[in-house]
Amino acid sequence: MSDLPRPEHPRPQFLREDWASLNGEWQFKADPGNSGLHRGWAFDPAAIDQHILVPFCPESRLSGIANTDFMPVVWYARRIDLTKDWSGRRVLLHFGAIDYACRVWLNGHEVGEHRGGSASFRLDITDALAEGADNQLVLRVEDDVRSGLQPGGKQSVRHDSFAASYTRTTGIWQSVWLEVVGEARIDSVQTFPDIETGRFVFVPRLLGLHGGERLSVSVMDGDQEIARAEHAAGDGVPLSVDLPAPRLWSRSDPHLYALVFELRHAGECLDRVESYAGLRDFRVEGDRFLLNGEPIFLRLILDQGFYPDGIWTAPSDEALRADIESAQALGFNGARLHQKVFEERFHYWADRLGYLTWGEFADWGLEGMNFFPPREDAVHQERALANHLAEWTEVVERDRNHPSIILWTPFNEVNRRNGRERLYDRTMRKIYALTKALDPTRPVHDASGWTHIQTDVFSVHDYEQDPKIFHDRYAEGPCDVVEARELFGGLPGAAYAGEPYVVDEYGGAWWEEGAEGQEGWGYGERPASAEEALARIEALTAVLLENPRVAGFCYTQLTDIEQERNGLYSYQRILKFEATRLKAAFAAPAAIEARKS
Repeated sequence: MSDLPRPEHPRPQFLREDWASLNGEWQFKADPGNSGLHRGWAFDPAAIDQHILVPFCPESRLSGIANTDFMPVVWYARRIDLTKDWSGRRVLLHFGAIDYACRVWLNGHEVGEHRGGSASFRLDITDALAEGADNQLVLRVEDDVRSGLQPGGKQSVRHDSFAASYTRTTGIWQSVWLEVVGEARIDSVQTFPDIETGRFVFVPRLLGLHGGERLSVSVMDGDQEIARAEHAAGDGVPLSVDLPAPRLWSRSDPHLYALVFELRHAGECLDRVESYAGLRDFRVEGDRFLLNGEPIFLRLILDQGFYPDGIWTAPSDEALRADIESAQALGFNGARLHQKVFEERFHYWADRLGYLTWGEFADWGLEGMNFFPPREDAVHQERALANHLAEWTEVVERDRNHPSIILWTPFNEVNRRNGRERLYDRTMRKIYALTKALDPTRPVHDASGWTHIQTDVFSVHDYEQDPKIFHDRYAEGPCDVVEARELFGGLPGAAYAGEPYVVDEYGGAWWEEGAEGQEGWGYGERPASAEEALARIEALTAVLLENPRVAGFCYTQLTDIEQERNGLYSYQRILKFEATRLKAAFAAPAAIEARKS
């Protein structure tokens, strides 16, 4: 398996022993005329006659295709080797993510479909399998970021990249793998850490129970089992385990307990899943954030998760870890994972390294919700928002056990327009309530920047480049930056009501050594030198750290991306400025942490 691209297990928080990666070379073909279905490609995989390296999208160089034009329909095919002895068990086909809508056939039988470009999903393919190596898998994928109906994030709706929109991602862009399970099995487990009592509470989803099964969990600290609990298995019935000498997960000590869940019947193990959890608490108290009961100032970096050769897909597991370590080296304690749902391996490394993140979504491209011109068709907008809500549910359910994720943000830079305010308000209240129902343990931030309706966090985006103006704007306390209303004719939303106040986009200083006269952009006028850019970064950051009413910031951004040249690192991950000065600026003491109340 070591010769495969991205060979590591894609879900380290839910790992079974019997699995096999399907990454590697697949057959591939673009279908620009959308005629492949009528031409029988679902049943004639020989017609899918190019090759692609999965899990890299066909726009990327790593895929071997590097086609950056619009591809409304693409096809994939490959053979699956089932020579292992998996008889008598169920075989699940997992996809980390496929953008956007796909249908799947196995041996000529349609085995399922899925809509949503960022959410993981799985299909039970057992009944369509044949013994041996001659199992033919075929996928058809539709993708239309110009429709207004599908969340696309920062994918360009023009032929070329422009402004803050970049190369598109079509089709498979995360790992594909097989997993073998029993009829009775553990479908998922939601973890609730309780630092007050020093325990974990686990809520399982169990499938195929016939009666008499028992569910157990072993909590490991290193190689030693330190706690265990067991009871009669019941779908949704909580299982709690008390920890001796509980050790909290924190930034300085990101301690993780290994977990082993077992479903048994009459002494026989029906299913065994390995996982892990961190014992931590993150909450809002007045206008401050508390991590494990202690005030914390959020020093976040905007991370959009793009890679020069892989687009949305990191070239390696090591690259995911390196991005986190690069941010930590400059004094950041976390990141806004901006306009993208990051793969689970990224969250695994954030959990391991004590890196705080906001779980966000690739919502740009939805009809009428941000600065893309809305149509007059209200039904079209309702369909777009229904797609968002369905996929957001899958994303939260997948990622809610990661201790590094501290907050949910389902929208970015959305705008309450005249004539659409009732739809906007209803959507924001609906997604706030939905997210709280899916995960009651975390704050919900309805929309990053611009127009808030119901939120636990009040955020603004402010790319003012003059430190004096920046200072004066916040001298009298939190304010509502009105960029969205000024530029796009939006209506005001809820006023600031004492929540934690975060300037969650600022900075964006435009600098690239030797780029004079080249195309590209950043915020404000381009500084004359690296020293001028660095001085601007230091001064803007000091304004926010010294303000006792500001609970956190998010600097734009970690790396350059294509034509956007405002990263602290280049697109190739080369640092642009002096590291010691950057770390001194971003890690300086924050006034709100020192405040007594």
